[in-house]
Amino acid sequence: MKYLVVGLGNPGEKYAGTRHNIGFDIVDAFAKEKEVEFKADRLSEKAELKFKGRNLTLIKPTTYMNLSGKAVQYWLQKEKIPIDRLLIISDDIALPFGKLRLKGKGSDGGHNGLKDIQQVLQTPSYSRLRFGVGSQFSKGGQSDFVLGKWSDEESKLLPERINKSVDFIKSFSTIGLAMTMSALNGK
Repeated sequence: MKYLVVGLGNPGEKYAGTRHNIGFDIVDAFAKEKEVEFKADRLSEKAELKFKGRNLTLIKPTTYMNLSGKAVQYWLQKEKIPIDRLLIISDDIALPFGKLRLKGKGSDGGHNGLKDIQQVLQTPSYSRLRFGVGSQFSKGGQSDFVLGKWSDEESKLLPERINKSVDFIKSFSTIGLAMTMSALNGK
C-alpha cells in the first residue's frame, strides 16, 4: 500500500524554522527517524520510506505554499496513490500552539496552501493534519506571524509536538483515518 504524505511550507533558508513551515519540519523529523534523505525531484523535495509494510512517499513542495496543489496532484498521479491515502500537514492559526487535529475533509480555513490543494484536486475531501500555531498577532499581522520564528517557549515544546505529529503519520498509514482520529485527536 502506498501513501503520500505532504508537509506544507515554503522552500529556502528565509522560511526555515517559521510557523508556516511546520509541515516541512514534521516530514523532516520522520525522514530523519527512518534515516532517509530528501532529494530534489519534480516540484518538490522527496523522500521514500517503508513503515510496517506500507510505502510512504514524503514530499515538501518547492512550488511555494500558495501553489502546493500542483505538486500534490503530480505525485498522486505519478505514484498512482488514491486520494484516501493522501495526508497533508499544515500550520493552523485557529488552533492553540501545539494542538493537533486530524480531519478527513473540511474547509481551507483561509490557509492558502490548503485552498490551492482543494482547487487543484477539486475536492475538500482529503485528510489533513493541522498543527496549531496559535493566533498571537494583531489585526493585519497574520502574515508576519505565520512567517515568523517560534518564540523561545514554543521552541522548547516543539520537539515533543513534532514527535506526536509523526505518530499521527504512522497511525494514519497503518490503522487509517477514523481510528487515528479517535486514538490521537486531542492528545
